Amino acid sequence: MKKTLFLVMDMMNDLVDPEGFSKATYGVQVAERGVLANTASAIAAARKAGAKVGYVRVGFSADYRECPPASPIFSGARNNGIFKLGTWGTEVHPAIAPQEGDFDVVKHRVSPFYATSLEAILRANGIERIVMCGVSTNGVVHSGAREAHDRDYEVVILEDCCAGVTADEHMHAIACLGRYATIVKASEYDWTA
Repeated sequence: MKKTLFLVMDMMNDLVDPEGFSKATYGVQVAERGVLANTASAIAAARKAGAKVGYVRVGFSADYRECPPASPIFSGARNNGIFKLGTWGTEVHPAIAPQEGDFDVVKHRVSPFYATSLEAILRANGIERIVMCGVSTNGVVHSGAREAHDRDYEVVILEDCCAGVTADEHMHAIACLGRYATIVKASEYDWTA
């Protein structure tokens, strides 16, 4: 098996929990698509095959000092008091909770690479392939896949472990991502390859 890191991105309570801030948007799509159950199964399969597992979370200090004031996406975080590190909202959902030894990458932008520890983790562990999933498909997954591709990693996206605000948004992003990554269902992915 190629040295593989499974990145589970932005699967935080604020975005994916039925009681989270985004319960009327992402929460609906996450539930309808079975994203948490699919992701839990994928994590178990990855661990069994010996792949490393990492989590990416977006978050800011309590005073939002890292939050870009002109950002259409992140100005909403500040205005609504969400994505504060150290709160329930920025914890990974308990259905897919990290285990000891998993990587925790905190980001302050859409990309999982920008100003984070991700590149150092990949290099230090000799990672060749990044399998990824997350919320949102057209946000962190799209950005992460493109950047991983341009850094010469093999990229695989587990389509049924991703969601957008709407089904259309998700499918449009997946259609575009096929140029940068292999797109598969979690149950069909061979972790031992």
